[in-house]
Amino acid sequence: MIMLPSAVRIYLAADGVDLRAGFDRLAIAARAVIKEDPLSGHLFVFLNRRRNMLKALWWDRSGWAILSKRLEQGTFHLPSAPLAGAAHIQIDGAQFALMLEGFDLSNVKQHKRYARPATAQAKIIHHH
Repeated sequence: MIMLPSAVRIYLAADGVDLRAGFDRLAIAARAVIKEDPLSGHLFVFLNRRRNMLKALWWDRSGWAILSKRLEQGTFHLPSAPLAGAAHIQIDGAQFALMLEGFDLSNVKQHKRYARPATAQAKIIHHH
């Protein structure tokens, strides 16, 4: 299991990507497809068109890391359908871990949990 800091967001591209790409081309895809800075420290996840292969790109302040997984049988499933026209969806660490293990999260219901309002988080960050 991969342990990421809680502040790391996980972005999953909605459409298939050519996964012959290495570090630089995945960083370009993070910027072009997901519209986020690949040097942000967030995790950028890409699937191939057949959805049997996954690559995740992460900048850890000292260099690039790529996690790559190819399924010998079956396919990866998106945890939820992207909004109409959306190029990516944001998932959490638990969803990513289950996705790596082969769970189909499209029919799994997650019970509502408390989430601190974004404005409260911003106030705490600015006061420290």
